[in-house]
Amino acid sequence: MERIDEVYEFYNNGAEIGRLERGLGVVEFWRSKEIISRYLNGKMKIYDIGGGIGKYAEWLASMGHEVTLIELAPTAVDYAKEHMTVPYEAEVGDARKIDKPDNSADMVLLMGPLYHLMSKEDRLTVLSEAYRVLKDNGILIAAGISKFSSATWALTVYGTANEFISDDIYMDMIMREMETGEHIRPKEYPYFISNAYFHTIDGLRDEISEAGFKVTESAAVEGCSWITPDIAEKWKDDDKRERLLKIIRTTEHEESMMGISPHFIISATKA
Repeated sequence: MERIDEVYEFYNNGAEIGRLERGLGVVEFWRSKEIISRYLNGKMKIYDIGGGIGKYAEWLASMGHEVTLIELAPTAVDYAKEHMTVPYEAEVGDARKIDKPDNSADMVLLMGPLYHLMSKEDRLTVLSEAYRVLKDNGILIAAGISKFSSATWALTVYGTANEFISDDIYMDMIMREMETGEHIRPKEYPYFISNAYFHTIDGLRDEISEAGFKVTESAAVEGCSWITPDIAEKWKDDDKRERLLKIIRTTEHEESMMGISPHFIISATKA
């Protein structure tokens, strides 16, 4: 197994606190919940693996589902326990070795692990573990980050002026991402996401299929909406938010648009 010390440190230092409550994170959270909701049925047993501080776990638990958050970073687990408003289980664990019985979950969320492991072998191990703990016909919800996300972000930054592409260090970073999928955070940009693997939609689908799953849906999360200037302010306006959502929903399955979305979600079933 690859060492993931940098990822551990990044999240153990509180990187997820507030992230889904500001800026584009609000759109990501709204849309991810919208996509996950399509697969909720009755009272389900759900493992939220690599679930950070429990934002998705708490949301699911609030609807009556039996949820267990399994997160690598102990401080994130502690934060989840201290701030939960509805009861759910929260424990420290590694997505590559899940301490849960075979065939025990109706749904598994992988909203982070597949883009925080550089090694394909490790990503397939995570998917194999998810497959093992899911019941027959159980549902996998897996998130990926587009390999073009840093490049498009540098070209737009929500419509404001920037000089990122004039920086050789940043340029080297995005070229590596686009050519190999490998995101290596430069020391000059300590606030960037820690080392990660950025997929194409085809690449993520192929890995999920290789692990034995049957892919049922591929959906862009933010879609092209994220390039909107002042999107955070527009999102607060009910009418403007609905117009943005209409654009996202209309294009969410459009393959030619998938790469421009910072995140995409693939749903699959245990075949």
